Amino acid sequence: MEKQIKDLEPEERYQERQQQAVPLFDEIRTWLDKSLPQVPPTSLTGKALYYLDNQWDKLICYCKDGRLEIDNNATERTIRPFVIGRNNWLFADTVEGARASGNLYSLIETVKAHDLEPYRYLRHVFKELPRAQSLEEIEQLLPWHVDKEQINNGWAKKVDGV
Repeated sequence: MEKQIKDLEPEERYQERQQQAVPLFDEIRTWLDKSLPQVPPTSLTGKALYYLDNQWDKLICYCKDGRLEIDNNATERTIRPFVIGRNNWLFADTVEGARASGNLYSLIETVKAHDLEPYRYLRHVFKELPRAQSLEEIEQLLPWHVDKEQINNGWAKKVDGV
């Protein structure tokens, strides 16, 4: 069902989930409530059922908001380069160096999440940051404030030499 509704607007996704997913969860919850007292909690099945019972609110929370995804695959894909490269950071000489690397990776992934081209975004920031005179001007350089067209297209001629 989620594959079929993934491109819908949040309100439409919410409505579809209410019609399709919530009744299924209600059936599962009824079965779970009936099964829990019948299974020893220390058995493998009992441990699984009690885990499901304890995590129930987290399992069904995506049905309450059409903006939420059923899984965190997008986040997992985003942090994959960081996870794969973490062995490289074992060689960071100082805590400050490791922190700086982490900050930079976080910034780059945030830039990507906002559909900005990282190299062009950094060029923009390095050009504009020395001109910033206030906290508000600095905040305007954050990825969610910059003009995507200016970053992704505006620098194309200068960067590509056209």
